[in-house]
Amino acid sequence: DRIPQKDLARIIERIRSLEQNPRPHGCEKLSALERYRVRQGDYRIVYAVDDGEKSVDVVKIGHRSEGYRR
Repeated sequence: DRIPQKDLARIIERIRSLEQNPRPHGCEKLSALERYRVRQGDYRIVYAVDDGEKSVDVVKIGHRSEGYRR
């Protein structure tokens, strides 16, 4: 399913904010790998942090009703 435009704009803004703070208050670490989850409205953004490369890679964006593995 497509993400509604109003939600998409907020998700993009949230992803951009991870550039300055890849581990914001409220993020949840998901595994031994450097993967984290943040909420944005009804959506969840799963991403990986590479401190050595100073990068954040989005792994998945999913609606909170979707079941996904951690």
